[in-house]
Amino acid sequence: MAHEQKHPYHLVEPSPWPFVGAGAGFVLAAGTVLFMHGKPFGAPMLIVGLLLVLMTMFFWWRDVIREAQYQGHHTPVVQIGTRYGMMLFIASEVMFFVAFFWAFFDMAMYPRTGVWPPEGIEPFDPFDLPLMNTLILLLSGTTVTWAHAALLQGDRRNLLIGLGITILLGLSFTALQAVEYSHAAFGFTEGIYPSTFYMATGFHGFHVIVGTIFLIVCWFRAYAGHFTPEQHFGFEAAAWYWHFVDVVWLFLFVCVYWWGS
Repeated sequence: MAHEQKHPYHLVEPSPWPFVGAGAGFVLAAGTVLFMHGKPFGAPMLIVGLLLVLMTMFFWWRDVIREAQYQGHHTPVVQIGTRYGMMLFIASEVMFFVAFFWAFFDMAMYPRTGVWPPEGIEPFDPFDLPLMNTLILLLSGTTVTWAHAALLQGDRRNLLIGLGITILLGLSFTALQAVEYSHAAFGFTEGIYPSTFYMATGFHGFHVIVGTIFLIVCWFRAYAGHFTPEQHFGFEAAAWYWHFVDVVWLFLFVCVYWWGS
């Protein structure tokens, strides 16, 4: 009784994952920069960093799921804190993309070369693959909402179907963006237009991959029966993140692909 917890808060146990995750993020970022500049050890460093990030995500999420599902640490008060934390995280991601849009608009509205896109750059047709990807992401937003509605009604079958379709649409988006990049008429280092274009769309593509992994984890958790209509913040956070990815793509399609071309 002397050790009975007398408050609803979760005092987190010491964890190695924040430190490991920070190191993995640094290796991934450094490897990405070196790879983009054509350094010989850039690609191996990028792959190692990516594997470390994925490992950190797996083990850290495993610990959080264990705390929430089996140890009962995620009380209503803790869930309020996690909701605020997710909101602040998405707000920070918004500012992350604002920086890329700022760079693109600065160069597009006041082009140093006198014309935008710069002479010799052949931009993508916005009504080809970019439009198809827009429709895919908009559809994925509806299917994840369908899955959420099914969860609130206790309909596990439609929850799994809606989540599964959303995951397939996310994978389709990534595949089409890879096809699009393979047909690009310009490389990353060929000027300011390619640099701003690839940074904005490439980081969005990375966020789609992260969001798809997030949804895959939620699908397996839903299959295992972890989510209930009363307690399912893990799924809710994934849905928020996915809707954020959808909205950012709409801005990219209208501003970068359509107006910017």
